[in-house]
Parts: sequence; C-alpha cells; structure tokens
Amino acid sequence: MIRFASVTKEYPRTGVALNDVSFAVNKGEFIFLTGPSGAGKSTILKLIYFDELPTKGDVWVSGTRSKGVTRKEISLLRRKLGVVFQDFRLLEDRTVEQNVSFALDVIGTPHEKIHPKVSRLLTQVGLSSKSTNYPRELSGGEQQRVAIARALANDPFVLVADEPTGNLDERATRGVFQLLRDINAAGTAVVMATHNLELVKRADLRVLEINRGAVVFDSADEKRRAPEMTP
Repeated sequence: MIRFASVTKEYPRTGVALNDVSFAVNKGEFIFLTGPSGAGKSTILKLIYFDELPTKGDVWVSGTRSKGVTRKEISLLRRKLGVVFQDFRLLEDRTVEQNVSFALDVIGTPHEKIHPKVSRLLTQVGLSSKSTNYPRELSGGEQQRVAIARALANDPFVLVADEPTGNLDERATRGVFQLLRDINAAGTAVVMATHNLELVKRADLRVLEINRGAVVFDSADEKRRAPEMTP
C-alpha cells in the first residue's frame, strides 16, 4: 500500500533529510514514526502525500509512483488520503460543521450528501453537539477531533498524522489517540509521527524509529526475528 525503496531526500539549503530509507506499510496497519526533532519524520509524511518528492529512490502509495508522477496524479492520490497536523489548521471564521463541510465541497461532493456525512463524521469523533461552535470556542483536544473528522471526509485508505497530540494535555492525548485506534480498527491505516514515547510504549503497535535521516529500528523486523531466537 505504501512503500519506500532506497529513498533519499536532500534539500538545497539544509542538506540530507533522509538517507536510503526503505520500509512498507500494509493495508490497515498502524505505525508510529518516532525519533528526535529533525530526524526526518515529517519528511517521510510529506513524501507519503507527495508534498515532497524523493531526490533518489522511489515512493509508491496506493499504486501511484513518485518517479514521473504528474500533478493530476498527485491530486487524485490526495483525495484518497487524510492528513492531520499538530496545529489543527482549522478555518477560524467557520463553524465546526463548516470546517468539515469544506473538505467535502472541494472534492465535489453533491450538496445533498454533505450534511448527512458531516453529521456522521462529527458523531464519530464525539462532537455532534459542537457543530455550530467556532474553533476558538473549543478545547485543543476538540479542535484536533474536528481536524480528524475533516481528514476522514473523503474516506481515506490511510490517515497521516504529524504529531497530532503534540499540543494536547495528557487527557486530550488519550482521547485523540483512542479515536485514532478506533479509526484504524475500522480499516483505515494510520501513520503517526510522535515524540510521546510513553504513548508508544503503552500501545504495543509497530514502531519505526528515525534518526539522522535513517531507519534505525523497526519493531516489525524484531517480531519477525523473534521465533528464530527462541530456543
């Protein structure tokens, strides 16, 4: 579903962000990207939704290949992805309902289908009672739930989350993470970059650790080797 093959990403001013990175994400998988600031986590996410393209190597996402990709192909791919950011990126002059509706409107969803879908999405993220509120009237956790609802509007096969709990307190972090787990359990793959190692330890999900632009640990590899180490 997602595959990185010997991917290197180099920027003119800051140099190498990723160096010969290879891994795959399977359908319906939940994977954490961990590592220090500047390790390359956000670059990996940007390559997944083709906001950046590799300097060397190839990225495949749902059959779309980075090498030779066209703008039209990128646009079509993004309609199948959901992206959530640490800073929410909500439209402050629009209500919760309007923020989610906007995501459906821009992809050409028929008008009569927008309201029912928005209602379902807000119920899914536990915000049906906040539909007429503006972002400034919500807590950080609630704002992130709106952002997640918006990201789910196009029924994505994968949800890409860049530090989605980074600005939240512990209680809100637990709530948002459980929502992501529920979304994953319903069949959507989740790729989540995070600094929250306690959250990672408690979850017991696949971990891909990045450091200085390289994959230094993949828990999937450890699990595959485990039977061989058993006496």
